Amino acid sequence: MNVVVYARYSSHNQNEQSIEGQLEYCKNYAKQHNYTIIGEYIDRAQSGTNDDRPEFKKMIEDSNKKTFEGVLVYQLDRFARNRYDSATYKAKLKKNNVRVLSARENISDDASGVLMESVLEGMAEYFSVELGQKVKRGMKINADNCYYNGGTVPLGLKLIEVDSNITDATGKIVKKKKYAIDEETAPIVQKIFEMYNNGDLMADIIRYMNDKNIKTATGGEFNKNSIRNILLNKKYIGIYTYNGVETPDAIPRIIDDASFNKVQEIMFKNKKAPARARAKTEYLLTTKLFCGHCKEMMTGYSGTSKTGKLHNYYMCNNARKKLCDKKAVQKDYIEDLIVEQAREVLTDENIKRIAEEVVKLADKEKESTTLKRLNKMLKENEKQKANLFDSLKICDIDSVKKSIFEEINKMEIEHSRIKNEIVIEESHNVKLTVGQVKFFLVQLKRGNINDIKYKRVLINTLINKVYLYDDSVTLVFNTQDKPIEKKVPRIEVLESSLLGKDALPCE
Repeated sequence: MNVVVYARYSSHNQNEQSIEGQLEYCKNYAKQHNYTIIGEYIDRAQSGTNDDRPEFKKMIEDSNKKTFEGVLVYQLDRFARNRYDSATYKAKLKKNNVRVLSARENISDDASGVLMESVLEGMAEYFSVELGQKVKRGMKINADNCYYNGGTVPLGLKLIEVDSNITDATGKIVKKKKYAIDEETAPIVQKIFEMYNNGDLMADIIRYMNDKNIKTATGGEFNKNSIRNILLNKKYIGIYTYNGVETPDAIPRIIDDASFNKVQEIMFKNKKAPARARAKTEYLLTTKLFCGHCKEMMTGYSGTSKTGKLHNYYMCNNARKKLCDKKAVQKDYIEDLIVEQAREVLTDENIKRIAEEVVKLADKEKESTTLKRLNKMLKENEKQKANLFDSLKICDIDSVKKSIFEEINKMEIEHSRIKNEIVIEESHNVKLTVGQVKFFLVQLKRGNINDIKYKRVLINTLINKVYLYDDSVTLVFNTQDKPIEKKVPRIEVLESSLLGKDALPCE
C-alpha cells in the first residue's frame, strides 16, 4: 500500500529533532507493515492550536489525485488536535479511499469510535458546518484588521510585515502581515482576465500559461481549477473576506470592477449552458458495498447497453474479472433498499441511545493531548513560582532578592501566555448536547427520501458495510455491534447482455 507521512512539531517544548524522530519512527513502521512511502508533508513550528497548516492542507488536497491510500502519522495528535477535527478531515480523506494510520498507537475501529465519528461527520455535512472549526480569537482579530489569516497567497499578491495594534504579554508590538501587489506576477493575473474577457476558452488560457512555463501560486502547472479560482477571487478587486464577511478596499486591487464583473457574467452564462459532457453519477455505496459470495468490493459502473439505454449499476470487482458469478445490481434499487433499512434503525429508543453514547464519548475526549500538555505546563509554572516565593521569605541578600523577583516576573509572563493558549485550545472543543444529536437523528429519520444529499448523509452516518447475496443483504451498522441479515424476496440484478462493454468505473 502506498502511503505518505505527515509530521509536525509545535513551537513549545519541541524542535527540529522532533520531526526527524517522527519520520524515523514512521519509516520503521512502514517497513514492518510493507507500506511504501511515496511522499512526506511536514509543517514546522506549527502549534496544535493552529489549523493554518499549509502542508497538511496540501496533503488533503493531494489525496484527490489518488496516488496514496494512507496517511501515516507518528501519533494521532500530529494529525488533528481532537476527534472533532479528526472526523472532519478523515471524512475528506475517506472520500478518496485514504485511511489515517498511527505508527505509535493501535487505532481500533471499534463500534463506539466509528459511531461517534460517523455521527459527527453526518452532522457536519447535514447542517453545512464543520464541527470543531470555531472562529479562533487570533484569527478574528486578524480579520478585523484585514491582516493575512493563513492559506495560499494568490498569484499576483505577496505579503509584507507591518506593525499591528496588538501587543504580546510583554507589551511588545506584534508584527503582522498584509497583502501587497507582487509587481512580477500581477501582470499574469491581468493577462488571464484579459484573455477570458476576449473570448478565450479556459483550455486556451491554460495552454498559453503552461507553454510559457508560467507557474501557479503554489508552483504547479495551470489547470481548470487554478484558472477558475483566479477568475473568482475577489481579492483581486480589493475585497478581504473572512467568515462570510466582506471588507472592500482592504487589499491593493489588481483588476478593475468592470473587468471582474464581465468575467463573472461570462462564467455564469457558461455555467447555465447545456452540459458538454455526461453528468457524473454519484454512487452512494462506494467503499461500503461488498459481494456476499467472495467478499470483494462492488464498484459503481455506468454504461450504455446495445439498445442505447444508460445503466448505472454496482458490480463485484471479481465478477468483472470472471472470478465470481455475482451478477450486477441496479444502482437505484440497492441504494433505495439500504436507505429504507437505515431509516428503520432510527427508532425512538435507538435515537436516545445513540445520542447519549455520542455525547458521553465526546465528553470523554474534551481534553485533547495539547490541552493536557498545556495544563501540565501551567501547574509546573505555578509550582516553580511558589518555590521562588518561598525562597524570598528566607533570603535577606538584596542582590539575590532582585534576581528572584526578575525570575518571578518571567514566570508570570509565561503563566499568562500558557493560560491564553489554554483559552484558545478550549474554544475548539465543540460542546455537544444530547438534544443536538437527537435533533440531527430525528431529521435523518424524517428526511426526504428523494433528496440525494439526505440519502448520502443517512448512509454515511449509519451504514458501515453491506454484504449483498442473491436473496438477502447483511448490513453492518455503525450503531450496532452485530450484523443484521435482511431477507429480500428478489434482488433486482442486471443481465450481462444489458451491461455496456465500454462501461467505466464511476468515482
